[in-house]
Amino acid sequence: MRQIVLDTETTGLEVSQGHRIIEIGCVELVNRRLTGNHFHCYINPERDIDQGAIEVHGITAEYLADKPLFHQIADDFLAFVSGAELVIHNAPFDLGFLDAELRRWQETHAGLGSLCQIADTLVMARRKHPGQRNNLDALCQRYMVDNSQRDLHGALLDAEILADVYLAMTGGQTAFQLADNGPTEEGREGRSEGIRRLPAQRAPLPVIPASAAELAAHEAQLDAIARSSGGTVLWRERVEA
Repeated sequence: MRQIVLDTETTGLEVSQGHRIIEIGCVELVNRRLTGNHFHCYINPERDIDQGAIEVHGITAEYLADKPLFHQIADDFLAFVSGAELVIHNAPFDLGFLDAELRRWQETHAGLGSLCQIADTLVMARRKHPGQRNNLDALCQRYMVDNSQRDLHGALLDAEILADVYLAMTGGQTAFQLADNGPTEEGREGRSEGIRRLPAQRAPLPVIPASAAELAAHEAQLDAIARSSGGTVLWRERVEA
């Protein structure tokens, strides 16, 4: 199963007001494993960027002046995502901007929904945690995902963080590969832990009997249970039987 975790940054909040994409970041998961493959680009939007948006992502029109236009990266972007399931936080926002760009490029383009399945992690989070904050920072705190480098929003960094959140929120562990020589399991948030089978022939486990003091404390506890329950202590009944 191939999944692409995707995020964008834009010139403003409303695609209906002509705002455009300025950054796309994608990371690849195959069978719930981060592969290290990614797609990342900045895009010249050919328009001004709202000051409120700059305060969120820190990207200015001056920085984007020499970056490619969307139609110049469209083929590479579609080649990377086509056929995969897109994992997006608040998918309607990003898809609205991406589909608008695709239709500027090709007027009759059917949109990303025609090329990919869509999984919205905001919808998932609201189902799992109704009535709670479910933005990306809140989910990082809830699932103990490190977002300490997220002073400003950035599409590639946010896609990487969302991948960790998605894996944690949907079960964490990615795969098991068991073999005789101590194989590994690649677990949630990119960590690997060793998993080893016990040898077929091994020494018997040690049996450590309770001390006299421990037995006396156990009997005292059973006496207290008997007094509070009207004399019935199932552990004693089973031993006597």
